[in-house]
Amino acid sequence: MKKIFVPTRNGGDWQPLLAKPKLHWQPKASAMTCAASWEAASDSLPPEISALLESSGEPILLGQRLLAAIPEWQVALPGGTTNSSTDVLAVCRNNHGLCILGVEAKVLEDFGPLLSEKRAKASPGQIERLAFLHSLLGVERFDDSIRYQLLHRTASALLTAREFHAEAAVMLVQAFDTPVAQRGDFEAFRVAMNAQEVCPLVYKVPACGEPLLYLAWCDGDREFRNIVLPSTMT
Repeated sequence: MKKIFVPTRNGGDWQPLLAKPKLHWQPKASAMTCAASWEAASDSLPPEISALLESSGEPILLGQRLLAAIPEWQVALPGGTTNSSTDVLAVCRNNHGLCILGVEAKVLEDFGPLLSEKRAKASPGQIERLAFLHSLLGVERFDDSIRYQLLHRTASALLTAREFHAEAAVMLVQAFDTPVAQRGDFEAFRVAMNAQEVCPLVYKVPACGEPLLYLAWCDGDREFRNIVLPSTMT
């Protein structure tokens, strides 16, 4: 995918960017719900995300202004040709500098395969990618029970923040209508990262220097699940 972006006209413009546009573009599912949320926010962050960042008290997270929100942001990782695709890449800033939000939208879904599954069937390229992710995130070995998607989504936010010379990166889960129990995999990952709570649902990874790295969980507005956006593909 080229890194040339045009403004959306409506939420339906998000559909062609999906890996499987017809399959994933469904009412009440995460792709359409996420698009509805961000389109409604227009030139700002969704209000629940702004409120969560404000609650942190972290200077780099306060008063963030949205500069650009890019759906399906692609980040190349070593060990293969498949990129890590972030649901929304939000480039923000405040008086302290740039902040990159890598947003992973969820509606009742889990975070995909466990590391045990990835390791059991790993090709040489996948072994290389796993080694890279461990090194980048500063963890000698993640437990088999950790969800693989959380590693590469966090890596994507961090690598993008470095490319933009941002002061901070945030891997943020925007969960719509999702039971608290679904947070278990996120909690296990943030513990494995030794991320320390700065406020409820916002955690800072102390081992990461520049840029600062945060993990966050945000409960999205469930009403966006009821919005049906147009399909641009037949």
